[in-house]
Amino acid sequence: MQFFDSHAHLTEDDYDNIDEVIDRAKKANITKIINICTNRASLERGFELSKKYDFIHIAASTIPQDADNANDIFFETVKKAAEDKKLIAIGESGLDYFYGLEKKEFQKLFFNNYFTLAKDLKLPLIIHARDAYVDILQIANDFKYPKAILHCFTGNEAQAKEVLDQGWNISFSGIVTFKNSQDLRDIVKIVPLDRILIETDSPLLAPQSKRGTKNEPANVIEVAQIIAEIKNVSLEEIAKITFDNASKIFFS
Repeated sequence: MQFFDSHAHLTEDDYDNIDEVIDRAKKANITKIINICTNRASLERGFELSKKYDFIHIAASTIPQDADNANDIFFETVKKAAEDKKLIAIGESGLDYFYGLEKKEFQKLFFNNYFTLAKDLKLPLIIHARDAYVDILQIANDFKYPKAILHCFTGNEAQAKEVLDQGWNISFSGIVTFKNSQDLRDIVKIVPLDRILIETDSPLLAPQSKRGTKNEPANVIEVAQIIAEIKNVSLEEIAKITFDNASKIFFS
C-alpha cells in the first residue's frame, strides 16, 4: 500500500530538518509528493530536494496573496522552468479574497497568466480558491481546461458540482478530519472516487489527531482513512484509487 501526497510545501523554510520529514514519509509509504514552490528561493531549494529524492516532484507559481507587480519576475522564472520541463505542474495559483479585495485585480491577472501557461504547455494546474469560487469558475469557463486540481477544497455542494463540471479533480486536506468539518465530509460523499485526490498542504493543516503540530506528508494517511470511512471502502482501496488518480493527472 502506497500513498500520494498531491500538495505539500517542503521548501518554504518551515522545517528544521527536512531529511527527517522525508524519512518519516518514506517509512509511511508516501511514495509520491508534489512539492509546491511559491517564490524563487523555495523553487531553488525544490530543485535540490528533487535531485536528492526522486519521488518528490515540483510545481510552482505565485500564490494569490503575493500577486503584485513585484512578482512579475517570478512568473518569468516559472515560465522558463516549465518550458525546460523542470515542473510537473503549475500552481498553486488562483484567487483568495479571505483577507480582502485590495489585490483582486492583480490576483485575476496572475491567475489568467498562470492558467494560460498551464494550458499552453499542457501541464496540470493546481488551483487555490478561498472565498472566490464565483470568480474562479468564471475565469475557468473562458479556458475550458479540464487538467486541473482544486486543492484543499472547502466549498459547498453546489461549488463542488461546478468544479466537477469543469472536469477538474478535487483534493481534500486534513481539514476533512476536523471535528467541525461535517459539511465537508458530506461533500466527500458526492465526489466520485475517480475524481478525488488527497493532500497535506504541509506544513499547514495537520489532521485532527495532530492539531497544533507542524504538518508533514506522512500525515496524508489520516486524510485517506477518513475518506475511506465516508466512502465505505477499505484504506487500501482509497490509497490505490487516489494514487492512480494523482498519477493520471500528473504523469500522463
